Amino acid sequence: MEKLIITAAICGAEVTKENNPNVPYTVEEIGREAESAYKKGASIIHLHVREDDGTPTQSKDRFKACIEEIKNRCPDVIIQPSTGGAVGMSDEERLQPTELYPEMATLDCGTLNFGGDEIFVNTENTIKNFAKIMNERGIKPEIEVFDKGMVDYAIRFHRQGFIKAPMHFDFVLGVQMTASARDLAFLVDSIPQGSTWTVAGVGRHELPMAALGIVMGGHVRVGFEDNVYLEKGVLAKSNGELVEKVVRLAKELGREIATPEETRKILGLR
Repeated sequence: MEKLIITAAICGAEVTKENNPNVPYTVEEIGREAESAYKKGASIIHLHVREDDGTPTQSKDRFKACIEEIKNRCPDVIIQPSTGGAVGMSDEERLQPTELYPEMATLDCGTLNFGGDEIFVNTENTIKNFAKIMNERGIKPEIEVFDKGMVDYAIRFHRQGFIKAPMHFDFVLGVQMTASARDLAFLVDSIPQGSTWTVAGVGRHELPMAALGIVMGGHVRVGFEDNVYLEKGVLAKSNGELVEKVVRLAKELGREIATPEETRKILGLR
């Protein structure tokens, strides 16, 4: 079994300091949290950025400042900006971080209900345009999947030439699709041979999904974007604590942790 890639989703666009005071907003805080995750074993930083007051933004300048701060602390880490942004942002806003030519970026492959009245919209034309721009800029997309239909969209757009193989999927479970062993296995069995995959369980599902990802030969995402608790009723002090928990579990289950350079080889970034 290949080494385990750990992605740290360090802040997201929705979680706030009211949920956990350690959620990062400022450039320095984002750098601190990325470093905490990296030092414990994360090789990819999944990056949203905020204004100092916590407001989500897709500003190219803000991304640039945060990426520079992270790279100063963790020179070899892979930084994966989100093109999802926050609910209600335009496509033009969401695409701004791709102008910085990162190694990877996220590509949401469908529209989903995000809770309450919030709908995260990704039309077919949006998906195709985002994929086309990523291809032109040499950015490997991580295909964000919240239900099975998004896998089917990705395969369709791959056949049409918009998404290149080998594809890398991130299964985010516990939002629109339930977080269960049955559903994760169904998604894994649905992707093309030669693809790689990561699983992210939201909230209380984070650790059970991580355990399944480890034993099934996939990869794992953890972090404040998905879950702010170290265990029931105990807030995590840092993203590093969440990564460290996965590393301990992987060690018990016999999976070695991939370095950033090993991750680049596994995902075909080099």
